[in-house]
Amino acid sequence: MTVVTEQTNLDPRMTELRRTISHPSNNSIYRPKQAGLVYPELPDFSTFAEERQYRKERLVAACRAFALHNLDYGFAGHLTVRDPEHPELYWTNPMAVHFSQVKLSNLILADHKGKVVEGNHALNRAGFVLHAAVHEANPDIVAMCHAHSLYGTAFAALGKPLDPITQDAAAFFEDHVVIKDEAGAVAVEEKAGMSVCDYFKNVKAAIHQNHGLLTVSRHSIDAAAFWFIALERCCQQQLLVEATGIKPVQVPEQSSRYSREHVGSEYIGWLHFQPIFGQLQQQSPDMFD
Repeated sequence: MTVVTEQTNLDPRMTELRRTISHPSNNSIYRPKQAGLVYPELPDFSTFAEERQYRKERLVAACRAFALHNLDYGFAGHLTVRDPEHPELYWTNPMAVHFSQVKLSNLILADHKGKVVEGNHALNRAGFVLHAAVHEANPDIVAMCHAHSLYGTAFAALGKPLDPITQDAAAFFEDHVVIKDEAGAVAVEEKAGMSVCDYFKNVKAAIHQNHGLLTVSRHSIDAAAFWFIALERCCQQQLLVEATGIKPVQVPEQSSRYSREHVGSEYIGWLHFQPIFGQLQQQSPDMFD
């Protein structure tokens, strides 16, 4: 059953509002001042159908990126992005399909109650419990990622936040939380999602104790996916440093905040994902089948 419309024009005022929210590029020190240079640009959309197609393509690419970075673990792992026209619905990867085999044709659309309203595949129960609760409780969150990654899951067993021991880790300084509720319990009951959904206010990432990493974005699935990849890498780095037995030198608070402001924004997350997207376009021509 198809519930989304094919062509719906955006209200001009809504178009401008959406552009203001999702186009923070002028705030980035990385944007070139010299005109005429090749540089990734955030797209504008004239219809919901155009934006829906873009979000679905980027969701597929995010799944392929998770495969590229070996973030798979059986059927575990859920990536979601809201439908732009129907924000009470979200697109997600199909149950028991490897990240490397996710494509446009097997994406599914579900509501916050876990009902599949478009697509042929089943919905991952654990994905619905966590993601639907977070999306419903936080209308500003556009996308969310979770996987049972090796280093993130190991670090989550420590039940502590990431330390700002590198510039990369500073991107998460005061911008992630440790969730101890439902720690280690398989999230298949709806109450499990409700117990964690409020932790995502004003942060882009969470370390769920004894479970793993979760990232969200109020901007794009691109940003949510890259920040997951980055957080996994930072967990690996901290585990490696701590294994030496030498106490690492931390980036001072003021410098951590400065780095977070310039290399930890939603836009920077989107920008980081663009070379990954370009690589996938060349290596995985079947993504958009």
